Amino acid sequence: MDTDHTPQAAGTVTPPTADALPAAAPRIDCRDINVFYGPTQAIHNVSLSFPDRAVTALIGPSGCGKSTFLRCLNRMNDTIESCRVDGQILMDGQNINDHSIDAVLLRSRVGMVFQKPNPFPKSIFDNIAYGPRIHGLASSREDLDAIVEKSLRRAGLWEEVKDRLQAPGTSLSGGQQQRLCIARAIAVRPEVILMDEPCSALDPVATARIEELIDELRKRYCIVIVTHSMQQAARVSQRTAFFHLGNLIEMGETEQIFTNPREKRTEDYITGRFG
Repeated sequence: MDTDHTPQAAGTVTPPTADALPAAAPRIDCRDINVFYGPTQAIHNVSLSFPDRAVTALIGPSGCGKSTFLRCLNRMNDTIESCRVDGQILMDGQNINDHSIDAVLLRSRVGMVFQKPNPFPKSIFDNIAYGPRIHGLASSREDLDAIVEKSLRRAGLWEEVKDRLQAPGTSLSGGQQQRLCIARAIAVRPEVILMDEPCSALDPVATARIEELIDELRKRYCIVIVTHSMQQAARVSQRTAFFHLGNLIEMGETEQIFTNPREKRTEDYITGRFG
């Protein structure tokens, strides 16, 4: 390991590559990603990989492109007419941006949890059962019941709702609704879970529950989380990537990023000099 980790001066940053990190089998491998909204470029030549069974946090000031980049990973940007994504995002050797890839099936493999809890206007049971039904994952009512129970257990919600599965999902508290949305995401057996600031609308107690859940889920899934909270990134992630003005400035093991950043801009952000 290098002994000289003096942060580089601003303006001398070389875009990092996935090779800059310790070897790990990537669940997703992004190569030279550029994102445009009309003529405006929002993401500049980002290469970044995400290993299986680990949490990678994307941090950076508001408007730096971290959520835009996150939405590339399950082609949510396809829903924005003016948006164009260039580059390769490989899962199991396939480029998910290829026109032959069905975006609906991709999103069953790469689930997403949004900033604000968004349960369907259905019962708790039907919130979880909806995805398995449309993807044909249950051959009987017994199968569906089992999927719902397993998903709610994995989301740490079963004991709280098992006696009111027919109650509306919207009747739950904010933290419970977010765990319901996580249960809904994992019910379709994804390989990757994306989380876009999943705790920003929650109180500290609910946030702690979600963070405990993330730590449990990483044993089974590749998780990528966008967070505005550096403390949260330090608590829940094993790897951290720092974005600024649409550029990936630095990435590495979370402890290294927070205690010994190589780039001056990373150090300035983490120490509160900007952002």
